[in-house]
Amino acid sequence: MSAAISPQAIEALLPEVAELIISALNLDMAASEIEADTPLFGDGLGLDSIDVLEIALVISKQYGFQLKSDNEENIHIFSSLRALTEHIASQRSK
Repeated sequence: MSAAISPQAIEALLPEVAELIISALNLDMAASEIEADTPLFGDGLGLDSIDVLEIALVISKQYGFQLKSDNEENIHIFSSLRALTEHIASQRSK
C-alpha cells in the first residue's frame, strides 16, 4: 500500500462506489440515498452474503483487485459504504 488516502479522495469516490452497488444489485434507489456510514447489512441497507459476492465481482472488474472470501477484514470492509470505499481507494489498481 502507498501513502494514506486523503479524506477528500474518499469523499470523491463515495458516490461512484454507491452507484456501483446500486447497479450491481439492481436496487430501486438513488446512489445518493446510501449514507456513507449506514451499515450495509442488517438494519442498514439490508444486504446479505449473496449481495456481497455480487459487489465483490463488480469491484474486481472495476478496480482491478479481488476481495477474497477468506479475508478476516471482510466484516469491517463491508460494514459501510465508507469502509468499502476506503478499502477500494487503498487497493485499486485502476
